[in-house]
Amino acid sequence: MSSNVQRRDKSGIPASPFARLDRMFDEWMRTLPMNRAPGLPWETRGEDVIGVDEYRDGDTQVIRAELAGIDPDKDVELTVTDGMLRIDAERRVEEDTEDKGYTRHELRYGRFTRSLPIPEGVSADDVTASYKDGILEVRIPVPEPPAPPSPTKIAISKG
Repeated sequence: MSSNVQRRDKSGIPASPFARLDRMFDEWMRTLPMNRAPGLPWETRGEDVIGVDEYRDGDTQVIRAELAGIDPDKDVELTVTDGMLRIDAERRVEEDTEDKGYTRHELRYGRFTRSLPIPEGVSADDVTASYKDGILEVRIPVPEPPAPPSPTKIAISKG
């Protein structure tokens, strides 16, 4: 007669010796270029990339960034430098995660970043941002393109 003793975690679900290895493999797979959404830059250097939607609304460029669970007053920074909008955010880990008895723990914590090109000639003073229901919306007025220079006739001297 054999006895099958199965180890269980705090929640009562059978524990797998490979569960941690599976999570680590899944996290590694998410970093591979083939598993990123099209157009995401390969620039994160250990930070997670913020997912965005970007579109034009009349004469305004609109960028909507998914930042659910992040306090925009404390944990989000927007900067404009050299024709780029940079969004930096941090989702902080709850202090008492050890005692919760998680059966699944997939939410991502830590630093997130995204840099996006903005139209030429935009000043940081022109950019506005709002946050509602976990979405950061950045509105950037698109300046009128400069008028093409008019041709200047050059006199030809004889001589």
